[in-house]
Amino acid sequence: MSRIRRCYVAIGWLMALIAVAGFWPSYLGPLFSGTSEHAPVIHLHAAVYAGWLVLFITQASLVSNSRVALHRRLGKGGAVYGVLMIVVGLLATFSRFATRIEAGRLEEAQRALLYPLTDMLIFPVFFGAAIAYQKKPEIHKRLMVVASTYLLIAAVLRLPFLGSPRSQILFLAIWLSPIFLGMIYDFITRRMVHPVYIIGAAVLAISGFRDPLRSTEIWLEFTNGLARLIT
Repeated sequence: MSRIRRCYVAIGWLMALIAVAGFWPSYLGPLFSGTSEHAPVIHLHAAVYAGWLVLFITQASLVSNSRVALHRRLGKGGAVYGVLMIVVGLLATFSRFATRIEAGRLEEAQRALLYPLTDMLIFPVFFGAAIAYQKKPEIHKRLMVVASTYLLIAAVLRLPFLGSPRSQILFLAIWLSPIFLGMIYDFITRRMVHPVYIIGAAVLAISGFRDPLRSTEIWLEFTNGLARLIT
């Protein structure tokens, strides 16, 4: 059983590796070299996100070491932390949108807003479901994997080797790799894949094809309205 539980620790470290690889060129590298020029809200967003990964790995490690009671106590704070993630994510998203608008880059602002804004609308669905099913660990832990994997999209989109235009198959393979790892371990240990992983992977894969929404009239009207509020 402990070996099965350690699978979730491995999933957490895989997420951390993807996040570091994705954000190293644009954020972490300049940060450690002292050349970062990002706004304070971006540093706050990065710190809160890093804290989420640390929390995921910590929680998985506690269960792996049979410290379930502490895992549950920490989970109460984790629910609050998840809400903080959403609030800070939205704050950073609108801050970057405003910065682009003030610089006169309306079209870039409209395009760049789509993914981070919709991320903060979709993540709460899986996160909220995970909280709702916290007394059913087989469902809860898989929903947490799906929710946390969803947050990796920003890091994966920044991976330089995806190419331009990016390889959609490679993009999805890397982005969904934590879920795929969970699926593989499910099949090895249970001879079946839990429906949470199947549904989660399907929803995430579909959400990866959001680009056409940027040119819709509804999106353009919405972002134009936001831009007018700022100016």
